[in-house]
Amino acid sequence: MTAEEYVDQVVRCLPPPLRLRTPIGMEVRSHIAERVEHGQSINEAARQLGDPAALAASYVAALTLTPASFWPRVVAKIIDVLLVVVAMLPLVLLVPLVERFGPFLLLFVIVFASAVFFGYLVLAEYLVGQTLGKRLLGMCVVRESGTRIGLGQSIVRQLPWLLEIFWIDALFTLFTEKHQRAFELLSKTRVIALERG
Repeated sequence: MTAEEYVDQVVRCLPPPLRLRTPIGMEVRSHIAERVEHGQSINEAARQLGDPAALAASYVAALTLTPASFWPRVVAKIIDVLLVVVAMLPLVLLVPLVERFGPFLLLFVIVFASAVFFGYLVLAEYLVGQTLGKRLLGMCVVRESGTRIGLGQSIVRQLPWLLEIFWIDALFTLFTEKHQRAFELLSKTRVIALERG
């Protein structure tokens, strides 16, 4: 393993919107270089620094992660819903033009839009840690430890949309310490507010 591969593994465990990804990467490079300078191999230095995910978690643990509050999260979700509605609008406008298949086409559009919305939420949070709504309002999805979430966690977080129990799930944010939804508790994830500026 090269030093850059190790650093990349550490940085990949950090949430993409976290501004400290670059400084943390530089600090890990510095620790490796210092150890190599004192005669250790890169593999020995990496072994001494430990598992990349654990090292990333230790950096995040030193930060103060502020839970995102209820109303900004609601506004972010409304933005995300509007984004998908606008994207599906051309299909909805086709329904009256095809009278013979109108009801079936409408049903297809509804099912397709739901699948697109679910896929958008899952992939956006898995790949970049935030949807467009969360990005606009300065929020990010992380594991409870503060590191980047996995694909399975992203899917579990969004199950209330498929099960149509989102409102019940969302009410949990009002009563949990870190403002977590029920399925966030289940997936061991949470939404944090990012620093502005």
